[in-house]
Amino acid sequence: MNKFQKWVHGSWSIPLVSGILILVSFGLKHLADSAWNRTLSAQWWIDAGEHATSTANVFTLADAFMLAAAVVAGYKIVISGIRALTGKIIGIDLLVSIAAIGAVIIGNFWEAAAVTFLFSIGHALEAATMNKTRSALAELVAVAPDTAIVLRDGEQQEIPARLVRMGEIVLVKNGAKVPVDGQIVAGTGAIDEASITGESIPVEKSKSDHVFAGTVSRGGFLQVLATGIGADTTLARIIHRVEEAQDAKAKTQAFMDRFSTWYTPGVMVLAILTGLITGDVVLALTLLVIGCPGALVISIPIAIVAGIGRAARNGILIKGGEYLETSAKISAVAVDKTGTLTEGRPQLTDVVVLDAALDRTEVLRWAAAAEAGSEHPLARTIMDSAYEAGVGPEGIPGEVIPVPGKGIVSDVAGQRVLIGNPALLLQYGITKDAGATSAAHELASAGKTPMIVAVDGRVIGVVAVADKIREDAPEMVARLHAAGVTKVVMLTGDTLLVAESIGKATGIDEIHASMLPEDKLNAVAQLQREGHTVAMVGDGVNDAPALAIADIGVAMGAAGSAVAVETADIALMGDNLLKLPESISLAKRTVNVMKQNIVISLITVVLLVAGVFAGGVTMSLGMLVHEGSVLVVIINAMRLLRNAQGATTLSESQRTPARRETAEVMGG
Repeated sequence: MNKFQKWVHGSWSIPLVSGILILVSFGLKHLADSAWNRTLSAQWWIDAGEHATSTANVFTLADAFMLAAAVVAGYKIVISGIRALTGKIIGIDLLVSIAAIGAVIIGNFWEAAAVTFLFSIGHALEAATMNKTRSALAELVAVAPDTAIVLRDGEQQEIPARLVRMGEIVLVKNGAKVPVDGQIVAGTGAIDEASITGESIPVEKSKSDHVFAGTVSRGGFLQVLATGIGADTTLARIIHRVEEAQDAKAKTQAFMDRFSTWYTPGVMVLAILTGLITGDVVLALTLLVIGCPGALVISIPIAIVAGIGRAARNGILIKGGEYLETSAKISAVAVDKTGTLTEGRPQLTDVVVLDAALDRTEVLRWAAAAEAGSEHPLARTIMDSAYEAGVGPEGIPGEVIPVPGKGIVSDVAGQRVLIGNPALLLQYGITKDAGATSAAHELASAGKTPMIVAVDGRVIGVVAVADKIREDAPEMVARLHAAGVTKVVMLTGDTLLVAESIGKATGIDEIHASMLPEDKLNAVAQLQREGHTVAMVGDGVNDAPALAIADIGVAMGAAGSAVAVETADIALMGDNLLKLPESISLAKRTVNVMKQNIVISLITVVLLVAGVFAGGVTMSLGMLVHEGSVLVVIINAMRLLRNAQGATTLSESQRTPARRETAEVMGG
């Protein structure tokens, strides 16, 4: 399709042609008042009774151009109105169509042209604005890589990115886009992950780290094992999610849709009754025009698309309009400790020996051997420390019994090993703890997580690990409060002393410790019973029940996680905690814009209706004011596209022209 064909099929061609015809009509009408009137005008005399030659209506060439302007601008409107009516929908297009056709019948060609011309401009503005508000999606499509360099038969081959096969080695050089999701098998480099996480500062990557399609190398040379291609990449999933989210309706929008199904027929009935009572057809047609809820209809979806698009550009995926609207009401946030308030990379800090016959490495060896079959997040830390000390476990335990909220019991070479808290010792009848409870209490008071180790009923020591508090955790809590969240609650399975230490350092309002998954669910439910709209932030595994019952489930660090992207109500693509208050603030801004737009739309309609009955508001003037309100609503929603303070966007290097349709990015 060439440029001319694109222009013809574009949204601005119809109002432009119609506008030119209107200008020509005005020019001819001006000339018609001169001495050239009879040479430029064709006259048809309409018999009005006895004096046909003296009482006549003149249909001039100027009127012909004005009628043509109305037809050019109005034919698509009429077709759209008829199609909607066949689907039993009485929409805005039908109102405008009836008004324009009525104006033509009574010979008011200027009103017909003005109404259809202005309405077509409104359509073009809406289309252009929707394209603008979907710019985040366009930017995501634009960062999708076109080509990839792969190793095949020992040689470097440049191929289209969509042809890369799973398991192939992809080479990423300085300045190149990463074409696949994958794991680095060799090399080091700095990767700009702004397209995925919204963070513009490059991240250092080395062997075993993961990279994502659409990110950009800022230095170094990487060999990447392809683990996600085509529609299976994180970028493709994000694009798919943003597409769905921008089309999803908020509760307010759904209500407005239901309202308009009754409002529009109501306007038609009002116009008919007005015409019958007053006998003024022009007044009835004018009511049809100014009663169009155009600004009202567009007020909600344009704000939703802009808000979700703005969030996506900042690495925040919001599932849809309903969740955006709910997020604006969040008054309580429940957060897990490990991996949310802390870095999620605990380190072994202490090994307390309580059996004189053993040394530090022996206690660590028994602890690691027991944890070898555990799924507990701290198990990996203890095992890695044991390997570093040269006493790492060989093989796996014979049997591992998890005791929720207390610890685990393992069979290691025929010996029963317990590792957990004092409650676990009591459950298994161990009353002589050799001072383990006191040692555990002292370690917990220092913000460490202690685990008592017992072998065949004999306590041998205590191991402790600590997870560093994230630097931005205190600021996150402060910003949540500033965003209108009244209560920030920590829900953790860790001990109360450890939880209190973390809570004090971060400014958490309320702490619930030693919690099982069902306890977290009950805590969220209690917050809801107290009247809070609750957001739950967790890892989606132990926190799954609480995430499910919360009003908004938030996944942290969702980049690369298909499950998190698809299931979370809000997915924060990076590990930046400050994205959480940012998402709530953006949701509040969006809902405020929605409310403002509704007020603007309703006030405009009320004033116009009053103006019509009071006199002075014509059909064309009413439509002009109506389209002006549409423009105001659009401009108001566009404010959401401005970047909020502290938010991040795609880096300039990634704002390249889109060279492929979304379907191609998705592997379709």
